[in-house]
Amino acid sequence: MNDIDSIVQAIAVALIPILFAISLHEAAHGFVARYFGDPTAANEGRLTANPLKHIDPFGTVLLPLMLALATLPPLGYAKPVPVDYGRLRNPKKQMAFVAAAGPAANFAMGFGWMVLWVVLVQGLSFDRHDFFVQMARMGVLVNCSMCVFNLIPLPPLDGGRIVTGLLPMAIARHYAKIERYSLIVFIGLIAMVYYGMLSGYMNGGISIMQYIYGILVKPLLILLS
Repeated sequence: MNDIDSIVQAIAVALIPILFAISLHEAAHGFVARYFGDPTAANEGRLTANPLKHIDPFGTVLLPLMLALATLPPLGYAKPVPVDYGRLRNPKKQMAFVAAAGPAANFAMGFGWMVLWVVLVQGLSFDRHDFFVQMARMGVLVNCSMCVFNLIPLPPLDGGRIVTGLLPMAIARHYAKIERYSLIVFIGLIAMVYYGMLSGYMNGGISIMQYIYGILVKPLLILLS
């Protein structure tokens, strides 16, 4: 019974951070695409934080929870926000900004969860095992994991699209063709995470982000001390 309770609590703690990390990641792509001239995502009602508009049952819920329960970075994916790159005013250049919007949203959300953690623990003296403290901690981990993972420079990940937007056109065309094998690439990357082949990259990237958050919350810590 205790094991079941622990699993249920772990799912409850992780669910909200995962749903919003993935949903706002996708919505951010759509907002930036609209800013640069492509209203496709807006026309399909995808510029929203409502998780129901973005959920993929396996990629958004089951996969991240299975990874979290296996003490691995809780990675996942949502239904991709539709972007018609041909409608961007400067498609090659601006596709990099559209791609970068997702990781940037995760960076911002991770910082928001870090601020909440500091307020709860340092300001309100919540116990570190409190449900909301654990949720804030998971929010930091989920968003750091998503940001770092999505910056891997391989299409269809955001890092790959950023690289494609920065490469000379002749090379970019060939590099973008990797996206045809999106499912294979994603499965391969998840397998690499599972077998620890990306541990150095993931742990290093997450540590750097948390170090940056630590610097950014210093004024708040001083204020609450």
